Amino acid sequence: MDSSFLDYLRQVAPETLPAVDAGTPNLVHGTTIVAARYRDGVVMAGDRRATMGTAIAMRDIEKVFGADDHSIVGVAGVAGIAVELVRLFQVELEHFEKVEGSSLSFDGKANRLSAMLRSNLSQALKGLAVLPLFVGWDERAARGRMFSYDATGGRYEEHAFCSVGSGAAFARGALKKLHDPDTDERSAVAALLQSLYDAADDDSATSGLDLTRGIFPLVLRASAAGVARWSEAGVRELAETIVAARATRPDGPRGYAL
Repeated sequence: MDSSFLDYLRQVAPETLPAVDAGTPNLVHGTTIVAARYRDGVVMAGDRRATMGTAIAMRDIEKVFGADDHSIVGVAGVAGIAVELVRLFQVELEHFEKVEGSSLSFDGKANRLSAMLRSNLSQALKGLAVLPLFVGWDERAARGRMFSYDATGGRYEEHAFCSVGSGAAFARGALKKLHDPDTDERSAVAALLQSLYDAADDDSATSGLDLTRGIFPLVLRASAAGVARWSEAGVRELAETIVAARATRPDGPRGYAL
């Protein structure tokens, strides 16, 4: 049996692969995902808003997922295709491990995701693009690693932090000032939440920290201990601290110029 579940599916049931009619109106889009390295691994956070044109389609969509025991994938773009791509990617990794008797290397996983994106190129050219971030713990290198992608399947290793989606530029600007690769996990997550707050402040498609409805970004961590999802209570505690501080300083933490 082929070690690629995706190739097998193309042969026996191609109709089950993700596909959307380019003429379909009112497509739902997922928005901003951010990730950053810290001293013991890597963390990823995704806002919860999905849009349909200029309207808010969903306030609590999930865009960050565990890919396997040591890796995480977050997606922005056309939500229907994005979620199906994640599900296929999860099965692809599990299928490979069952067939080969060992898991893919971290680079191998990143390459598989790249190939899946490339197979969606015809849809991306019609405006139905999916842009993921792939992060995790590389057991061979014994460190956290991150990859960003373009719509053609091109993959690019990021060494400090990365962002994707409609609010990516604003989040990236915040992380330039706040990210510290030598910090602990809690501080790294706080930097990601601050960056999503800033993205939401300037991008209407990003939701940020919604204390009113109790809807907060999804946060996952990958380290030598594996992948773990932050509890809602843990994210809420940090979010409340950040929002309270923003009440006195709306633009966020003060930096220091040399």
